[in-house]
Amino acid sequence: MVQARYNRTQTPSSIKTNTLLIGVGYQLDRGDRGGPVVPPPSRLDNVTQNEITVFLGQTIVNTFDSQSSFAKAVEYRRGLARYVSGTVSYINEGENSALRRNGVAAQLWLERAFFNDALTLGVGAGPYYAIDLSDRGRNVTSEPSRWSGLLTMSASYRISQRWLARVSWNRTVTGYDRDTDVFLAGLGYRF
Repeated sequence: MVQARYNRTQTPSSIKTNTLLIGVGYQLDRGDRGGPVVPPPSRLDNVTQNEITVFLGQTIVNTFDSQSSFAKAVEYRRGLARYVSGTVSYINEGENSALRRNGVAAQLWLERAFFNDALTLGVGAGPYYAIDLSDRGRNVTSEPSRWSGLLTMSASYRISQRWLARVSWNRTVTGYDRDTDVFLAGLGYRF
């Protein structure tokens, strides 16, 4: 499909902006009639039952130098409702010149399955508590908060009835100028 979108932002005391966006997309579910129509939900069970996934990847600190480090994680995922899942994760963001952080996260997810449940797409959000935390660099003045937020987009491909491959993009949102992007790829087991 092709989509065009026009946005106008008008404020009483600042600049006004106009934005024109044009994009190309692929509709994963096909409706009964032509056009970009999402069919009514027909799923009766949860998208996810139980999954455990082991990840490897890279952390990039959102600074001018974009320091990076080796990341790893373990995640348990459980379906809670038809399109809702929950996860508990241990994430090790690695160590570099700007940051050393690892901790535990809990997220709620909106997930959808496509192509006879072979592909899942989801977005999750929740709190992230740092167990081991070191904020490094020239501007360190006080102890950073151990609590952060975690926003994640994830996709999985079911290789077989029990095994899956998953990729995730995690954005750690902090209150102390050490936000990170954690890119992870892993292998999971369904039970």
